[in-house]
Amino acid sequence: MKQKQNWKQLTITGLCILIGNALLAFGIAAFILPHDILSDGTTGIGIALGRIFPGFDPALAILILNILLLLFGLWVLGKKFFLTTIAGSLLYPLFLAGFERIPGIGTLTDDPTLAAISAGLIIGVGMGLTMRVGSSTGGMDIVALIAHRWFGLPISWMVNILGVLVIGAQAIWYPQRALLGFLVLILESILIEQVIIVGKAQVQIFVVSDHYEEIREALLHSLNAGVTMTMIETGHLEKKQQGVLCVLHPRKLHEATELIRKMDPEAFLTVTKIREVHGRGFIEE
Repeated sequence: MKQKQNWKQLTITGLCILIGNALLAFGIAAFILPHDILSDGTTGIGIALGRIFPGFDPALAILILNILLLLFGLWVLGKKFFLTTIAGSLLYPLFLAGFERIPGIGTLTDDPTLAAISAGLIIGVGMGLTMRVGSSTGGMDIVALIAHRWFGLPISWMVNILGVLVIGAQAIWYPQRALLGFLVLILESILIEQVIIVGKAQVQIFVVSDHYEEIREALLHSLNAGVTMTMIETGHLEKKQQGVLCVLHPRKLHEATELIRKMDPEAFLTVTKIREVHGRGFIEE
């Protein structure tokens, strides 16, 4: 059974890496390159080199940069990082080279703003899928991870800072295109976060009530939800009792609050959205 689950997880991971890198490459080939939108990361550096040196293939430049950074990451971050990142570092430029050769791929839209929006959405989903399974597309993400290792800088900050720096450096020559590049960067950042947490976000309820035993039983048996009891002391009456802590799928929230109100209309109830839940006692349906 355990071996079957491992194969299932490995298959999901492989598909996410494959589809994620394909979407990333498609977004670049279909919208970024045809409209000369400035891009961040090794993609932006590769595109810039292609403009500086006419006839130089951006996909080749991205591949070379990714390999160099991957080897640097192997030296600094170790073998585990190398193995989880090598797929993205090689798949992405290969997909990009393939998509670039599809006739008419750059004619999907003639509006640069629409192209930037489309690129941001597609690239964000692609990168989100790869990061969701713990992988990476390599490139400048490696620089961010190394900066985190050496200097303790937050990875998310470094990714955005490096993106702004790469686009900003190109803005010297192409200020209007840089604005579209920043639009892509903003959209992809939003989509990455949403794709990573989609399906994982839950709600947490905390209940203070004299009927805590009844509420505990109702949540456990009526909603089939995991419950944790905590020792608390009320602020006004300084009464020691138990509080009820429960994590639920959002679709069960209304039913849970209705159950609690029926047992104690004066119950104190807080609801908090949480990003992700792991561990024994949480039943996801």
